[in-house]
Amino acid sequence: MAETKKNQTQEQELEQEELITIRLPITKELQDDVFIRVNHRTWLVKRGETVKLPACAVEVLEHSEQAMLEGLRYQASKESKN
Repeated sequence: MAETKKNQTQEQELEQEELITIRLPITKELQDDVFIRVNHRTWLVKRGETVKLPACAVEVLEHSEQAMLEGLRYQASKESKN
């Protein structure tokens, strides 16, 4: 009985969660689908398709992109010093 109420509460929270529409571009270098995992929830996003994702998943994508940009900048700065 308690488990059923817990599941119902989780389902209600998911239904009320804000969804954000995004589209991951397909590029020459980036063609693979993108796997996202947040707190035991997972999504597989196909590049080139418009999808709706919870805000938490979009935040993970944004952080991933920021980390990639910082890595590229660092790599470029090291190469320019050589």
